[in-house]
Amino acid sequence: MNLRGSPERWGAKVIWHKSILSRMAEAVLIDLFGLKLNSQKNCHQTLLKTLNAVQYHHAAKAKFLCIMCCSNISCERDGEQDNCELETGNGLSALLKEFEIVSCPSMAACLYTIKQKIDERNLSSIKVIVPRHRKTLMKAFIDQLFTDVYNFEFEDLQVTLRGGLFKQSIEINIITAQELREIQNEIETFLRSLPALRGELTIITSPLIPDIFIHGFTTRTGGISYIPTLSSFNLFSSSKRRDPKAVVQENLRRLANAAGFNMEKFYRIKTHHSNDIWIMGRKEPDSYDGITTNQRGVTIAALGADCIPIVFADPVKKACGVAHAGWKGTLLGVAMATVNAMIAEYGCSLEDIVVVLGPSVGPCCFTLPRESAEAFHNLHPACVQLFDSPNPYIDLRKATRILLERGGILPRNIQDQNQDLNLCTSCHPDKFFSHVRDGLNFGTQIGFISIRE
Repeated sequence: MNLRGSPERWGAKVIWHKSILSRMAEAVLIDLFGLKLNSQKNCHQTLLKTLNAVQYHHAAKAKFLCIMCCSNISCERDGEQDNCELETGNGLSALLKEFEIVSCPSMAACLYTIKQKIDERNLSSIKVIVPRHRKTLMKAFIDQLFTDVYNFEFEDLQVTLRGGLFKQSIEINIITAQELREIQNEIETFLRSLPALRGELTIITSPLIPDIFIHGFTTRTGGISYIPTLSSFNLFSSSKRRDPKAVVQENLRRLANAAGFNMEKFYRIKTHHSNDIWIMGRKEPDSYDGITTNQRGVTIAALGADCIPIVFADPVKKACGVAHAGWKGTLLGVAMATVNAMIAEYGCSLEDIVVVLGPSVGPCCFTLPRESAEAFHNLHPACVQLFDSPNPYIDLRKATRILLERGGILPRNIQDQNQDLNLCTSCHPDKFFSHVRDGLNFGTQIGFISIRE
């Protein structure tokens, strides 16, 4: 049985599962994607009852009622072409005005469009009413396009064959690896077709790093993420954000094409706000805020959204590193820990290592409680402004430079105040993401480097 299709070509009659009205939801989605609705009177009467039930039981709380179906362009299922024919006779016309109909040529396009509408309303509790034979397929698509921010409840929608003969649809509980790959391919193909938002993809580079390396720092423009605080070139997905991995991977694909690196050999740090370093080639720790490597063609990246993404390069030994420096990591010495790992592992010399600090929050916007700020003041008074206030302002970039210079990095080999790299992420919403400015659902930019193959 084809998981994507229906066991047979279905008629329009739909029957509620008894538990379908058990709980309220902020959004209700009715899946008619694989069904071709005929014009028999009993079919439309049953559909009318179904829509009436949804509207009656969910109108009080639900802010979005939606019917998902296949557009007339082409939807091939089991060798046939189905489309969703929602005729508006027999009393359906007025009721359908309460529902938004999303009709697209693919499941990926439909669900992504619906996700946008759900996100516009900032909803998270969703009831999906779906034929049993499509439930596992629907869940597989949702797993790819949504994150744990959303709560889904699934209910059965049963159908009958044309002619009125009841057909008990069979729930398919397993998706094969090939079927999952087909789903992922459909989603990837759709996401690749989307236009870039907020302008062109921009990569900031440093003249300190020679051309034997591919490197750069991203901004927030040129990606496909549409949620305001993530728009548009967000490069990190988590269970707490609305951007799924599939969207982040498409943004990464576009970055790899623009910069010229292989995204199949791309590694991000696993942030823990510490000074742990993963020396690539050794066992990967559970978490780390720095990576070093001398492997050609491997791209390593540090995340940043106020914290500093730092890139390290040694053109003599042909080694490189990245580090993520928040205020805790800065005080713990993550920058020099990365330098020391390069020296110990690859025989690098302090005078050969160049260090570039990516965009981060400036002392104009970043404060800490006075007891935390005291450690920066002890490092150097210039790292703190208004120290006697309850929440002094902290200069993370100055603190990082001081620690690097004390560790032996030559001052001329540190870039922290040139071009767009020293712009405050919080002060420039047109260019950068910022946790300080945007709150918990913030986007992420990166600093990256690799040794050319």
